[in-house]
Amino acid sequence: MSVTATPSRYVKLRRDLHQIPETGFQEFKTQQYLLDYISTLPQEHIEIRTWKTGVLVNVRGTQPQKRLGYRADMDGLPIQEDTGYDFRSKHPGYMHACGHDLHMAIGLGILTHFASHPVQDHLTFIFQPAEEGPGGAKPMLESEELKDWMPDEIFALHIAPEYPVGTIATKPGILFANTSELFIDLTGKGGHAAFPHNANDMVIAACQLVGQLQTVIARNVNPLDSAVITIGKIDGGTKQNIIAEKARLEGTIRTLSADTMTLVKSRIEALVHGLETAFACQAHIDYGSNYLQVYNEEKITSEFMQWVRETQQSYHIDLIECKEAMTGEDFGYFLESIPGFMFWLGVGTPYGLHHAKIEPDERSIDLAIGLMTRYLTWKSNR
Repeated sequence: MSVTATPSRYVKLRRDLHQIPETGFQEFKTQQYLLDYISTLPQEHIEIRTWKTGVLVNVRGTQPQKRLGYRADMDGLPIQEDTGYDFRSKHPGYMHACGHDLHMAIGLGILTHFASHPVQDHLTFIFQPAEEGPGGAKPMLESEELKDWMPDEIFALHIAPEYPVGTIATKPGILFANTSELFIDLTGKGGHAAFPHNANDMVIAACQLVGQLQTVIARNVNPLDSAVITIGKIDGGTKQNIIAEKARLEGTIRTLSADTMTLVKSRIEALVHGLETAFACQAHIDYGSNYLQVYNEEKITSEFMQWVRETQQSYHIDLIECKEAMTGEDFGYFLESIPGFMFWLGVGTPYGLHHAKIEPDERSIDLAIGLMTRYLTWKSNR
């Protein structure tokens, strides 16, 4: 089990938060926990606001020239936890399986330092709800609560199970993909299994469509580009001897360019329209939540990477310039409006993101707090 033997203050915060996972815009206990903790910090230099289930904190600078921002996401996932933790989720069917409990604990640790040691510039700490869906970044950016504290530059991290503790990985330019949910509902005509000629079988139609969707990537997307269509769930029918009147496909689309996302969606729509004709059925497409690519501003990211290289030996950090990933993150909306970057934080665990057994190495928490505290101090004093 990847937990620290003697938990630090911030590891304890993570363990508390791990026990109360809540889904998007339902983070009521989480929000209250954050507010209760922040209320224990010195209040001389800070101001606190709430937005829906999120929390915003302004740390006033001593001689401000600009405003720096740090964002941590808050929500959990509808996953039944299967770890060996004695601090496992108290909410059956829900789990912090994407590291947002670590993200919040790290954000609180950085905030704790600057509440007592303000730097020259103003700092905005953003605890954002609904990253996993339906998406909290875009409406939060448009909110009145954030308008007065809008950062000039913004930063965030995401845990990475595949990297060992002590590793951070990032790159200038695109880091995460454009993403879109995909829901396709098919409606035909149900009937008795013994009389298939009197029905329109939507299980057959759904199976045909799953195969056809894979041709979009194989035959419509430039092989030097990158795109993914994954159908992760199919629902159809009610009983083994009843021909299904309805079927539903649920999936996701990932592309490394916005133009490719448009192309993929247009091909999906054409295939679904053809399916309606072929199976004499009706179809409806819903793209659900759409997230922009996470695009790291090149100059700021390169500057950060050079700073890490110059300091990494002193702090036992290994910097990797990584490849882009097909992961989705609504931090992309922040980076569309505000220059900045996101990086991967190694947490060394064999189970991946969104897995019921993921147990991130908690040593990463204090390491990340130290790294970002030093970086934001350096950045403000330049």
